[in-house]
Amino acid sequence: MGLGKLDLAIIALYLVGITLFGLRFRKRHRSLRDYFLAGRDIPWWAIALSIVAAETSTLTIISIPGLAYDTNLTFLQVVMGYVVGRFVISFVLLPHYFRGDLYTAYELIERRFGRGLRSLTAGLFLLTRTAAEGVRVYAVSIVVAIALGTGEVSSIAIITILTLIYTFEGGLAAVIWTDVVQTVIYVSGTLVGLWTILHLVPGGWSAIHAAAASAGKLQVFDFTPNLWIPYTFWAGVIGGTFFITASHGTDQLIVQRLLAARSRKQSVTALLSSGIAILFQFALFLMVGVMLWAYYRVPSAAFGKPDRIYPTFIVKQMPHGISGLLIAAILAAAMSNLSAALNSLSSSAIMDFYVRLRPQAGEQKRMRLSRLATFSFAIVLFSLAVFSLHKAGRVVEVGLQIASVAYGALLGVFLLGVLTKRANQRGAMVGMLFGFSMDLYLWHWTHVPWTWWVMIGTIVTFGVGYAASSVTPE
Repeated sequence: MGLGKLDLAIIALYLVGITLFGLRFRKRHRSLRDYFLAGRDIPWWAIALSIVAAETSTLTIISIPGLAYDTNLTFLQVVMGYVVGRFVISFVLLPHYFRGDLYTAYELIERRFGRGLRSLTAGLFLLTRTAAEGVRVYAVSIVVAIALGTGEVSSIAIITILTLIYTFEGGLAAVIWTDVVQTVIYVSGTLVGLWTILHLVPGGWSAIHAAAASAGKLQVFDFTPNLWIPYTFWAGVIGGTFFITASHGTDQLIVQRLLAARSRKQSVTALLSSGIAILFQFALFLMVGVMLWAYYRVPSAAFGKPDRIYPTFIVKQMPHGISGLLIAAILAAAMSNLSAALNSLSSSAIMDFYVRLRPQAGEQKRMRLSRLATFSFAIVLFSLAVFSLHKAGRVVEVGLQIASVAYGALLGVFLLGVLTKRANQRGAMVGMLFGFSMDLYLWHWTHVPWTWWVMIGTIVTFGVGYAASSVTPE
């Protein structure tokens, strides 16, 4: 069918509208506290929706349906671990973040260990987050190229420029409030898509359920005691708990939002309520994939890549107007995730490095450099996305793998700091080196699924760091 004029008008209206909405916040920041923490005056419900948007990229919307199309619903076991991990963060890490006026997660590391380890953890975040976000931005090109027929490079450039405009000007306040709007758009759009698929499959839900059940597509739990299967109950819940404890408890992308809350209590409420939302959301995206399988009944290879299945269906099968709404919904997730990455990367670069090395710099100069850092990271992410154009397979798993390599070392160091008194900076650095090396080894030279990497890296970092601190006292 293809997109019509109405679809293109909806997409254009969304892109222009969300950019103008974000620009409304450009005059609300006079200091780094305003620019990077939104004055610590954001209500818990807005932070909760922003957290959901920050961990939901185009990868999630197009690749999770592709995953369910090829397999079943067992990925939900990982999401159950995401919920458990939020409780761990609430009781283990958040109390420490609200003891003092912190701007980044890595200030806590300096307070506990010293400047050297803060630089190391912040540097690791900057490198791995930049790499993972490059893959996420690349995913935008898959959708836009299918929907609009534009070149992949030009489509990446359009989304990057528009997102940069309001992030550059509005800071975290613009990021969070545009996240709220974008979350409503892409969840509503996905629900409309689900309803549409339901009515396009002959026989409706009863036919879909019968076919999917007989093919094992509705399986959620897999209790197989096999280390080599990525989505079992054990790998999902245990691995997912470690992954989300690291991603939401040590990654500036999420910690920055938690620090913008009005109080620790509101921060905890935002984090836990986002867990409920994320469980619903992943179930929604997985069900879209199962229903697409019931509609097409052909191997995913027929589409080239599994990630192309849902965008192709939207463009070719959806009624005009709905297809435009769904493409706009996918772009909403892309822009919200990109804006979060730009602001968190610039906040870490400025607060963890520049401000600490140049404490005498005035507030106006810091603000100028903060915007410059935002602009610079936009160029870097654009370049990495272009470099990732020929990446094969399901890009959501590529992004999760890149993040998992660093998360074990980061979480191990944070746990050394908050759970022990004996650990010191030298020992923690040794532990971090061993933990990071272990995850690199798991990534490149083994077939251990990514769901176990963070747990293994955390245990190695914590164990070696504690032992090294005992034999190398400072």
